[in-house]
Amino acid sequence: MYDPITLKLNVDPLILSALREDITSEDVTTNSVMPKASQGEVDLICKQDGIICGLQIFERAFTLLNENTQVELYAEDGDSVKAGQLVAKVRGDIRTLLCGERTALNYLQRMSGIATYTHSVAQLLKGTSIKLLDTRKTTPNNRIFEKYAVRVGGGNNHRYNLTDGVLLKDNHIGAAGGVKQAVAMAKEYAPFVRKIEVEVETLDMVKEAVDAGADIIMLDNMSHEQMREAIAYINGRAEIEVSGNVTKENIARLADLGVDYVSSGALTHSAPIMDLSLKNLHAI
Repeated sequence: MYDPITLKLNVDPLILSALREDITSEDVTTNSVMPKASQGEVDLICKQDGIICGLQIFERAFTLLNENTQVELYAEDGDSVKAGQLVAKVRGDIRTLLCGERTALNYLQRMSGIATYTHSVAQLLKGTSIKLLDTRKTTPNNRIFEKYAVRVGGGNNHRYNLTDGVLLKDNHIGAAGGVKQAVAMAKEYAPFVRKIEVEVETLDMVKEAVDAGADIIMLDNMSHEQMREAIAYINGRAEIEVSGNVTKENIARLADLGVDYVSSGALTHSAPIMDLSLKNLHAI
């Protein structure tokens, strides 16, 4: 769950923006059929199996519209849920329930889908010491939700944004004039508390990164044999991350390499939503 300060400063403005996107002046449909306030209740029901995630955000989408809305939860983030399962009941002004429905479900379906996909990928690394990482390949303005969902699903977060750490990718290296120069410049500029990670694509780049004193070396889009050679050369002198088109379909092949981290953009950019629905709305 998000702590109260994070919720107020960083989460609420995004939810409000999403609600405003859906209601630019009024909900004309709701106002047509519900001209006056009337109390009602609706059920949140799973339509497929998965890992539920985002219940706090689901609730917040309604309470930001009307603080008197009540959400009774029958599950917690990270729980396995089944098709047909009743996950929550939402009670309040029927106009609030109708106006907030789509935004609340959009967040919950997206976050639950990421948690479910991440869980399925993490299971393939079970029994190894490898940490599964996400990337910055997130939906704009939804990173705080999507990276949280990765954690709920059993993954770990790579840097949250560009302020978190130094990651010298191919274009940074090109701009600096080479691996050695890029690492030296990063060491001179970046605070000493920041680790320096270098993305490499060849064994020559691996050697340069090790000699330059990189803290983490990311093996990007290398063949299995190339990765084995690189890992043998690094020989504990830096932490090792493997990346490059890693998905549920191919991650198992990396389990025997003995690296520290595997990162996968697919956790956030390719996870399908989990189908949930608000049903059985009725007056109370």
